[in-house]
Amino acid sequence: MLRRTRAVVLLEMCFCLLAASAGAAEQARPNILFLFSDDHAVKAISAYGGPLADVAPTPNIDRLAREGAVFLNSFCGNSICGPSRATILTGKHSHKNGFMRNGNQFDPSQWTVAKALQKGGYTTAVIGKWHLKSNPVGFDHWEVFPGQGNYYNPVFIQSDGKRKRFEGYATDLTTDKAIAWLDKRDQTKPFFLMCQHKAPHRTFAPALRDLGAFDEVEIPEPPHLFDNYANRSRTLARNEMELDRHFDWAYDAKVRKDERGDVKLPKPDRYGTPEYNRMTEEQKKEWNEHFGPRNQVFLADFAAGKLSHQDVVRWKYRRYMRNYLGTVKAVDESVGRMLQYLDDNGLAENTIVIYSSDQGFFLGEHGWYDKRWMFEESFRMPFLIRWPGVVKPGSKPPELIQNIDYAPTFLDIAGLDSPAEVQGRSLAPLLKGESPEWRNSLYYTYYELGEHAVPQHFGVRTRTHKLIYFPRSDEWNLFDLKRDPMEMKSVHDDPAYRRTRESLTAEFDRLRKHYDAPPLPTKR
Repeated sequence: MLRRTRAVVLLEMCFCLLAASAGAAEQARPNILFLFSDDHAVKAISAYGGPLADVAPTPNIDRLAREGAVFLNSFCGNSICGPSRATILTGKHSHKNGFMRNGNQFDPSQWTVAKALQKGGYTTAVIGKWHLKSNPVGFDHWEVFPGQGNYYNPVFIQSDGKRKRFEGYATDLTTDKAIAWLDKRDQTKPFFLMCQHKAPHRTFAPALRDLGAFDEVEIPEPPHLFDNYANRSRTLARNEMELDRHFDWAYDAKVRKDERGDVKLPKPDRYGTPEYNRMTEEQKKEWNEHFGPRNQVFLADFAAGKLSHQDVVRWKYRRYMRNYLGTVKAVDESVGRMLQYLDDNGLAENTIVIYSSDQGFFLGEHGWYDKRWMFEESFRMPFLIRWPGVVKPGSKPPELIQNIDYAPTFLDIAGLDSPAEVQGRSLAPLLKGESPEWRNSLYYTYYELGEHAVPQHFGVRTRTHKLIYFPRSDEWNLFDLKRDPMEMKSVHDDPAYRRTRESLTAEFDRLRKHYDAPPLPTKR
């Protein structure tokens, strides 16, 4: 009897050692914390430098750059919300993952990085903005906004499909929920958490505490706020995303109709005040105390004829930027909270933290306030990463990377293989300071059917040049990014650029074949 008891004890000890060994192996694989925002221009991240760095610093996002790497040439494959998110999940361009336009529905049966990590031993969660229509798959926990979501008192769809409204500000609530999940997660497994914010997406509605955060600073005006769109595709002048002609008074500029009295402002004024309408009476009071007096000063000056047309555009620009940067401020605070959580819970050393956004955004450049175009401001997206003990602190990799690269990078970090269908490349060698042979060009597509009057267009970018094709008007634009970084003049027809044009055209065709792209649309 004694021998049998000893045998049982020995077996139990072996099982415990095996279990502990398995748990240690799981913990040895790094956690992955993916912090993601919507429409965050690199110009509005002080780690990237530029004219806003001193005006609107982002100290917590900058901490990732200081303790890790900030990629200087990071780009999306299709500058629009849903398609970019689908690309990140699948590692494939839009035409391959099937989500080419915001009106599409993501096919959850296809391979995704979340499914692969979940199957590979990670506990997974996505919280915040999803914007793919179908429910998340491959996540042990999810809690997401319906559609675009709202800034104030938002609804979250729960993992059981039910919808619950929460009082508060979307960025804060998303962070609260992410931290709550980290607290209750399965701690025997490494985690993959996608914490995804609505901000700073339109309608640019800051947390109430941040409404006046940038009222007292001088926000620099972009040099081409009054672009006339000459010397480029004629489709540019037909756009509908100008601060001048398309920025709504109530929806965007926060000047409600009930505040105006007899003052008649020029169009447009199409969408009303959906965020204001969601507020509690107490929230509205705080909002009105901030915007009310400022709006009355503007309305009085406008009614008195004191403002020229350009003065009005500049007023819109300042109002836009103060609110946009206000939403960014809360996102930066959220990043700080997440980093503090890792520090406080002994997770920082074994957690890779990424900060990115689904694409860039125009902050008044060319007079615009949206994205979509292949021009640098919306094509370029932030990518900052901290990997303690691996990524050299303060490094600034110059390689051309794209959001098709995220999925294979996450898998490589986790010690898992990517399937052949993935079109991106793992960034892990770059993160480790290696010098692999890397791509020299990027492929871009935009498939939307006229939203904001931005036509479908396709292109290729190298380190020094960019070629864009506009099928609707059958036009080509070529930009010399070194001599013309603001992309103000196409040199496609300049004889001096003949060889460059031929080389880029050949590269465009090669990339289309490489990525198995569908036929280009025909001229309409």
